[in-house]
Amino acid sequence: MCINNLEPWILKLSVSGKVNKHKPWIETSYHGVITENMDTVLLDPPLVALDKDSPLPFAGEICAFKVFGQDAPFEAVVLNRTSGEGVLRASSPVDCESQKEYTFIIQAYDCGAGPDGADWKKSHKAVVHVQVDDVNEFSPVFRESLYKASVTEGKIYDSILQVEAWDQDCSPQYSQICNYEIVTPGTPFAIDRNGNIRNTERLSFDKQQSFRIMVSAFDCGQKRTEDDVMVHIEVKPVCKPGWQGWNKRVDYEPGTGSKQLFPKMHLETCGGPLSGVKAMVELQTNHIGKGCDRETYSEKSLQKLCGAASGSTDLLPAPSPSANWTASLLTDSGRESDLIYRFDGHQGANVPDHVVPQNLTDQFTIATWMKHGPSPGLRAEKETLLCSSDKTEMNRHHYSLYVHNCRLVFLLRRDFTQIDTFRPAEFHWKLDQICDKEWHYYVINVEFPAVTLFVDGVTYEPYLVTDDWPIHASKIDTQLTVGACWQGGEVETPRYTQYFHGSLSGLTIRPGRIETQKVISCLQACKEGLDINSLESLAKDIKFHFNPAQSVLVVEGEDVDSINTAMTKVSYINSRQFPTPGLRRLRITTTVQCFGEDACLSIPENKAVVMVLPPSEPRITISGSNQLIRFASDLRSPLGVALFKDLRITSTVMKGESSVIFSLFFRVMHNLDYCDVLVIGEELNPDRESLEIHHSALLGKHLDATNSTSGISIYGVDSMAHYEQALRQLRYRNWRPTSLNDRKFRLTCSELNGRYTSNEFTLEVTLPHHAAPVEHVNHMAVQPPYMRPVHHPLMIHTLNSHMSAPPAATAVIVVCIAALVVIVVIGIYRIHATHQEASRDDESESKDPEADWESSALNITVNPMEGLGEALKGEHEEEEEEEEDVQLVGAMTIAESDVSDEEEEEKGTEGFDWRKQEGKPEWDSSSATY
Repeated sequence: MCINNLEPWILKLSVSGKVNKHKPWIETSYHGVITENMDTVLLDPPLVALDKDSPLPFAGEICAFKVFGQDAPFEAVVLNRTSGEGVLRASSPVDCESQKEYTFIIQAYDCGAGPDGADWKKSHKAVVHVQVDDVNEFSPVFRESLYKASVTEGKIYDSILQVEAWDQDCSPQYSQICNYEIVTPGTPFAIDRNGNIRNTERLSFDKQQSFRIMVSAFDCGQKRTEDDVMVHIEVKPVCKPGWQGWNKRVDYEPGTGSKQLFPKMHLETCGGPLSGVKAMVELQTNHIGKGCDRETYSEKSLQKLCGAASGSTDLLPAPSPSANWTASLLTDSGRESDLIYRFDGHQGANVPDHVVPQNLTDQFTIATWMKHGPSPGLRAEKETLLCSSDKTEMNRHHYSLYVHNCRLVFLLRRDFTQIDTFRPAEFHWKLDQICDKEWHYYVINVEFPAVTLFVDGVTYEPYLVTDDWPIHASKIDTQLTVGACWQGGEVETPRYTQYFHGSLSGLTIRPGRIETQKVISCLQACKEGLDINSLESLAKDIKFHFNPAQSVLVVEGEDVDSINTAMTKVSYINSRQFPTPGLRRLRITTTVQCFGEDACLSIPENKAVVMVLPPSEPRITISGSNQLIRFASDLRSPLGVALFKDLRITSTVMKGESSVIFSLFFRVMHNLDYCDVLVIGEELNPDRESLEIHHSALLGKHLDATNSTSGISIYGVDSMAHYEQALRQLRYRNWRPTSLNDRKFRLTCSELNGRYTSNEFTLEVTLPHHAAPVEHVNHMAVQPPYMRPVHHPLMIHTLNSHMSAPPAATAVIVVCIAALVVIVVIGIYRIHATHQEASRDDESESKDPEADWESSALNITVNPMEGLGEALKGEHEEEEEEEEDVQLVGAMTIAESDVSDEEEEEKGTEGFDWRKQEGKPEWDSSSATY
């Protein structure tokens, strides 16, 4: 069985198996070189395949070489089948810059046993390494299109700057730059093979300020650059270290936020190696207000704005009929409504007993602004800011705050009724701020027996505390004095003593509680200072810090370029809407450190100024009805009557030159700090009348109110809208109105403690039988409730009445006046005819007892803005409608007189009484305005 199955295989071996016995043989590795952009590879050793079956045909011949390798751009070709010689060549272009070497596998194949190539054999695998030789095909190229440098006259430099070229060729021979050459003839410069340019002679700034030279580069194959490069060398005069490129004056426009002070400034160090630079920028604002630009609201308004607790007493208020004890004190003028009292050592003020807090406990706060300097010759004299002493008989000081030898001392003597042991009584602080002639904010928080001092928001503990016995109880009254101490006993004539030399502002005392750190910081915060823009763009080695008031900025760094970048980011900012205009001085002091030395360069001090331009002053306008006619029953009602139901407060600023007739008015939104409603004529009689505002009207607002027989004052820093809402809820009540003659009130509002004040708006309250025809005053053309520029040519013309109107405007005005006269005449005639007709129809009926005042109080006012608006065709339709609106005040029938004011607000057409009399409508003409 086995022998029979092997017979076919035996026959095959006899025919072909014995012919191709051996595999081809090649070297195990080859190394080749090919020049880029050529196709033939020179191999070592040559590519030859041998076969032991030679010289048999086919079996002993080599038919093919095959290349194995990913992305190998080569192929092997058999040149002689008998000898086995072959050649390796590139199948696609080879680029040295793309790939310098290739490694792949090659095998040889014989031709098999016969012509059909059957039973072929292949050799073992051989590794081929091919290196691509470079061709100098690229010219050198400079890395920069233009080189710049600067030199100082009179110096010889080893290297002014270095130019650098590069070559795209892949081989070191052709890719390296072997030489540079200055091709501009006649220049005092030389260049070495590394590209360093130096001067060959001393340069003179007076002779030539700059040089422009052309430089060429050569690679090691001596291929030259196709485009030479320009080198610009600037000659500078002898170097003087210091800041350059800064302006001595910087104008600041209010409301523009942060403005860069030195956008192009850089430090010239004259080329010396530096290890560090320290620059200090100081903003000097000592002459502005109380040391810097702060809010100039009244002390009460500021405390309300900062969230301070209520109940503080202002011991240095503005002089007024109700606060007259400060009238004799000296004040500093020109401080933008900032109330400052100056004490020259010759005056003091006694605070009235009804003002002095009588309930001081173990907790209270004394706060004040103080500016004080050393007083030569008075070192042993105490200088008293505040003193509570015996009014007569004895000379005991119960509590006082004084300066002694540039030390601040607070004295607090308790009564035996409060304490009967030896306890702390005098607290001493020794601080540089007390006598530096600068403004500082002092707050003394008393939590007996502990007393803490805050100066500009920083806490200081007393360095010395002395104890004393408490004061024996007595029935002697005390006197609180500001600027001195009252000595009423133990002398022949009571007098002031221990006078203060310096300036004070905002002296307050709050019994029952102490002030918080947050409120103290808010009350003394500056609204202007230095700033740094784009902190994220500063280098990592830059260090900077501000003082608490942000008036001093220190910048430190190791690299001059980093310092230069940081200084260009320094800016000035003023967050006040209406800042104090004027100069702010800047001073820059710089210290430069070199390696191993404390200070190697002396940088001169730089001085500049920031000019804060005057802000556009707002024009605050109060408008509404000037006459309020109400029945006696309304005045007697529990709620009384609302005085300012249709009140409007607006503020505008003018943009443009005042000499231009058509200027732009912009409505602006800002705060107010008080509105006063004063009684004109006799003061209110508490027995029969009152002026009041309910506490609920002030809830949710930063507002408070004080009331007296002379009027009411609403104060606090808040928006105009909130003031409108509060004033509209102000009510007048008179429970004996029969004796009422015309009662008049004057309303004025203020921003920044009187720096900007409104017009004086007068309101007259009358009974119907007292009403007299009055002309309604159009205080201001009503503007839309959103901010936008609008033209008011008539207003501008009124403000500049000295200007002559152009001929076209004159003609328009004449036409408008003529039309106005015609309208008035026609209107009077028609109304007269209507009343004649109505009187004939009512002869048979009983006469209305109120008919006399209804007809006699008829008031017709023609708004001239209507005619001018039609002529110029420049006003919007909604403005024309507002000007034509009928303003009705107090037009009520007897039956309607019992309706409360709240119900009147809900009715939109209550001004008209559409009573039908024989088919003819009749309206209440007592206050109709056309």
